[in-house]
Amino acid sequence: MLRTRIKICGLTRPCDAEAAAALGIDALGLVFYNPSPRSVSLAQAADIAAAVPPFVTLVALFVNPEAQFVERVIEKLPIGMLQFHGDESSNFCEQFRMPYLKALRMRPDVDLAQEAIPYRSASGLLLDTYRPEAPGGTGETFSWDAIPPGLTRPVVLAGGLHAGNIGQAITQVRPAAVDASTGVEVAPGEKDPRMIAGLVQAVREADDQLNSEIDE
Repeated sequence: MLRTRIKICGLTRPCDAEAAAALGIDALGLVFYNPSPRSVSLAQAADIAAAVPPFVTLVALFVNPEAQFVERVIEKLPIGMLQFHGDESSNFCEQFRMPYLKALRMRPDVDLAQEAIPYRSASGLLLDTYRPEAPGGTGETFSWDAIPPGLTRPVVLAGGLHAGNIGQAITQVRPAAVDASTGVEVAPGEKDPRMIAGLVQAVREADDQLNSEIDE
């Protein structure tokens, strides 16, 4: 049975982590990139991590980090997965010997199939909207028609997802997982439990529809 996994990214408060976990979210993203309005310190991240129950994955997001900093985050926090959102090579991503996601931004001229080839070791390819001034968190969607079939790794779909469009996204793309941030918050880094609940409901309704079509 198909079940789309859900990640909420850019948490800055323990209460949001508690609420998201209670609503059935599979993974929670912590941003370690200072220019982002959703960036957290190690101390903030530790407080958030303390609010996360078992079997919810903490994902640490980086943009072109120093390897020593990634190692420090892994040492200090119960991180279950890494997410690299910059220009990191596959060798860089692999050196930490942890599951990782590699974000690929959907530039108009991107050859996604070619860009994905080096990252065969990734747990998934996170596809996000391209904006030259920001590596993520734009709150904008991209054309899902631009995603080619047959990518080397499972797709994690990001970019402007919210309760109103995520059902269509799942029906069209059929990703392994979806990743939402701006679409479930009232201010940068401040998530709204009602918006998360609406997103979860829309994902499950889309899953149910796809499963019913498979069974026919």
